[in-house]
Amino acid sequence: MTILSLTDNAKKKIDELSQNNKSVSLSIKGGGCAGFEYKWDVIENNKIEQGSEIIESNNGKLVVDPTSIMFLVGTEIDYETEIFGQMFKITNPNAKSACGCGTSVDFDLDEIQI
Repeated sequence: MTILSLTDNAKKKIDELSQNNKSVSLSIKGGGCAGFEYKWDVIENNKIEQGSEIIESNNGKLVVDPTSIMFLVGTEIDYETEIFGQMFKITNPNAKSACGCGTSVDFDLDEIQI
């Protein structure tokens, strides 16, 4: 069972970014205007932390660090292209609220299953 799902557009973008022994990583960090924020990165495959969740796209990987897994259960990730930019869009059922920027989010920590 994977903790989150990727749309076809998200898989294509992850494939594009996952080249030369690299993977896309997603984590939840404290900060941002809503209390937490999604942090995206491209990491070397030999730097994947033990216990991370690895979600395979077609030819790449999305890596979620062990601390962030509980915040992302049930999440869907899409990749959208609009007139003024492109971005991963995260639909997270665990989020209590989110900022309009798309990267800052708040959680009801009493509701998160550890």
